Amino acid sequence: MASLANTTAGAVAGARKISNGKPIPIISSKSLSFPSFRPFISSLKPLIPTKFSSLSPLQCSPNPSPSTSPPSLKSRLRNGETLYGIFLLSFSPTLAEIVAFSGYDFVVIDMEHGPGGIHESLQMLRAVATTNTPAIIRLPESSAVWAKKALDLGPQGIMFPMIDSPKDARKAVSYCRFPPNGIRGSAHTVVRASNYGINEGYLSNYKEDLLIMCQVETVDGVKNVEEIAAVEGVDCIQMGPLDLSASLGYLWDPGHKKVREMLRTAEREVLKSDRKDGGAFLAGFAMPHDPPEALGKRGYHMVSGAVDVGLFRNAAVEDVRKFKISLNADSDYSDDDKDSDEKYWSE
Repeated sequence: MASLANTTAGAVAGARKISNGKPIPIISSKSLSFPSFRPFISSLKPLIPTKFSSLSPLQCSPNPSPSTSPPSLKSRLRNGETLYGIFLLSFSPTLAEIVAFSGYDFVVIDMEHGPGGIHESLQMLRAVATTNTPAIIRLPESSAVWAKKALDLGPQGIMFPMIDSPKDARKAVSYCRFPPNGIRGSAHTVVRASNYGINEGYLSNYKEDLLIMCQVETVDGVKNVEEIAAVEGVDCIQMGPLDLSASLGYLWDPGHKKVREMLRTAEREVLKSDRKDGGAFLAGFAMPHDPPEALGKRGYHMVSGAVDVGLFRNAAVEDVRKFKISLNADSDYSDDDKDSDEKYWSE
């Protein structure tokens, strides 16, 4: 500590000389050494790499063991499971977390009808990742640019809207694959999908892990659904009952007999495809006249039963309704009603 005091004194003296306009004294490097710290510094030398350039993120951060990852959506479908999911339109990470903890098999982050984009989708993916809940991103349109940006985020699945022909389906698949098998732009060394380049096996496994879904939701799409389902790389056909009803001229009546008949026609065509020979699984969205359990009984492999904003809307409307009714009814409630108070907070 004596040398520290001497160094400090020298600095003060130097400052005085500067104020007098004289040259600044040269302080020897020896005067800056602290003998009492040398043993400590020496003990750290084995921990300090001599060549930082020889280290890479791959060496510093080993890849997570694949055995710790839950089964993918594709593997679960191939094992014969029927999966139940929900659409997320609110782009609220809080609601997404609640949904993830609730036990859904998958979530669909909906950029087609929800207000969020790529940045918001990233926050949603992070919210559901806490429970390893698989996420599918539905694109606002079927295009190479949207597919590239969505896939770089690392969802387990991607959903293309308004696929009306085998040609549309082949284009969608090409947007998901790197050259020479497709046209997907490559930044696999830095994007989230590859754990920012840490996952060395990404290029070898991305095709096997990614679920490619094509939405059939028009009259033309239904007419071509058998061929669409047979396109190599298409894993799942997602039926769109609302757009199909609009395509048939029954926008206000999705439960119309003609809409139901066309939907059943499309279902049969997909279900008869041989999934062991490149056929597609069947996915759908429940409606008030066509509940989730009905879809499951008809052979759907993926069933989406609700939308986050719809669930919240229904709960809010019911909450208001019950209160309005209570104003017109006799009530024995008082501030001393402890049982009611305890029941409320226990819910």
